[in-house]
Amino acid sequence: MSVMRTEARTRAKTVRLSEAAEINPKVNRALLDDDYDVSFVPMAAVGAATGQMGATTIRKFKEVKKGYTYFRDGDVLFAKVTPCMENGKMVIAKHLRNGIGFGSTEFHVLRPTADVDVSYLYHFVSSETYRKEAAQHMTGAVGLRRVPTAFLENSEIPLPPIAEQKKLVAEIEKQFSRLDEAVANLKRVKANLKRYKAAVLKAAVEGRLVPTEAELARKDGRNYETGEQLLQRILEIRRNEWDGRGKHQENALVDKTSLPVLPEGWTWTSVGEVAAETRIGLDRGREKQNLAGIGVPYVKMGNVTMDGKVLLDELAFVETTAEEQLRYSLVEGDLLFNTRNSSELVGKIGMVRKPPTCAVYNNNLMRIRVSGGVLPTFICAQMCAFDFRRRLERVKKATTNVAAVYAKDLLPLPLALPPEAEQRRIVAGIESRMSLVDGVEKQTDLNLKRAERLRQSVLAKLFSVGPSEN
Repeated sequence: MSVMRTEARTRAKTVRLSEAAEINPKVNRALLDDDYDVSFVPMAAVGAATGQMGATTIRKFKEVKKGYTYFRDGDVLFAKVTPCMENGKMVIAKHLRNGIGFGSTEFHVLRPTADVDVSYLYHFVSSETYRKEAAQHMTGAVGLRRVPTAFLENSEIPLPPIAEQKKLVAEIEKQFSRLDEAVANLKRVKANLKRYKAAVLKAAVEGRLVPTEAELARKDGRNYETGEQLLQRILEIRRNEWDGRGKHQENALVDKTSLPVLPEGWTWTSVGEVAAETRIGLDRGREKQNLAGIGVPYVKMGNVTMDGKVLLDELAFVETTAEEQLRYSLVEGDLLFNTRNSSELVGKIGMVRKPPTCAVYNNNLMRIRVSGGVLPTFICAQMCAFDFRRRLERVKKATTNVAAVYAKDLLPLPLALPPEAEQRRIVAGIESRMSLVDGVEKQTDLNLKRAERLRQSVLAKLFSVGPSEN
C-alpha cells in the first residue's frame, strides 16, 4: 500500500471536484416516455457508512420526473442533509431499472468524468475527512442543515491517472474486504451475546437459573414463605393502607387458566398487583428543554434501553416547581416503562440506579414503584424477557407512526412471583452472568470502533497526496 501511495503521490494532481465529476446532472425528459420504468431510491435505502443500497421500488417515469433527484448507473449519490451526510449515506448507484433512478431531493449526484474511476470518487467523498469538511460548510437552520452545491463544486480532489486510481481502489478494497470479514465476525459475536442474554432471562423467569426456594427448604427441613403467601401479604397491606377515597380495586389477572405451570412455590400475579404506585411523567415540550444544565435532570424515553437500563450520562434539563419535583421524583429502584414510542421500541423498561439529585422523568414514561417483598430488578428482568414482550404485543395500540401501551392494558398483564429469597438469588444469578456479557460486549464494541478507525485511516492514506501538480 505504501509503495503504491508514494507512486500515486508523485503523479497526482489536485483538481476541483467539478472538474472530476458533473454535479447534479439534469435529465433530458424528452428522451424518456412517461411509462418508462425507473428505480426509485429513498434516503432510507442507502446504508450509513456501508456503501450499500437496500430495497428500492420501480415507478413510472411520469410519477417521478418532477420533484425528485435524477441519476443513472455509475453515479455517486451523496446525502446532503444532516445527519445523513455526517453518517456517511453515500453510495454508487448500481443495477437501476433501465439504468435510471430517481430518489430523495436530499441527494447530491456526482457523475465522474471519463478520466475518473467511480469507486475512487466514492471513497473520496465518503471518507470521514471529506465529510467533516463538508459539515463545516453546511448551511440552513439547526436540525435541517445541508451541504450546498457550491461546496462540492469548489472542493478539491487529488487525481492521479485513472490507471493509478484503479490500482489504489483495488488495494483499498482488498484492505476493506479483510476489515469487513473482521466486522462480520464481531457482529456475529454481538448477535450471540444477545441470544445468550435472552436465554438467561428466560431461564431466570421460568425458575431454571438457580435452585428454587422449595427445593432448598426441603433439603434444609424448614418452612418458607411461598410466592402466593407473599402476594397475599402485599395485598393485605395495601387494603389496610387504603385511604377510603374511591373504590378499592385489585388488579387481577385477565386469565390465569391459560398461563404456564410455574415452579413449586411460585404464583402468578399481575403488574398492577406488584406495583405499589404507577404514575405518568412530567410533560415538558421541546421548547422548554435545554442541555445547559438549567433546572433539573429530565429523563426521557431515549434514556431507557431495550435491556433494562436507564442511561443517565446524557440528560436534558427542565425547570420545575417544588410540587412537580416531589410528584415526579426518581429514586433508586424505580422502574420506568416506555408507554409511547415506535412500534418496535414501545414497552421498553429500565430500572433507575443512582439517579441525579432532583431528577424527574418525561410523560412518555410511566414510573412503577413495586411493593415491599418484590425486587424491582426481578420485575424489570421479567418485563424485558421474551414472554412478557410477546404479551405486550397483544395489547399495544399501533398507528402508522407511533404505538402506545395504556395503563388499563398493562396493569392486568401476568407476572410470575417467586418467594422473596428466591428472587434475590435469581437477581444475583442474572447480574453475575450479565456482568460477564457486558464486559465481552464492551470489548466487541471497542473493536468495531477500532475497525472503523482503521477503515478511515486507510482512506486518509489513500488521499494523502503531496503538492499539487496543476
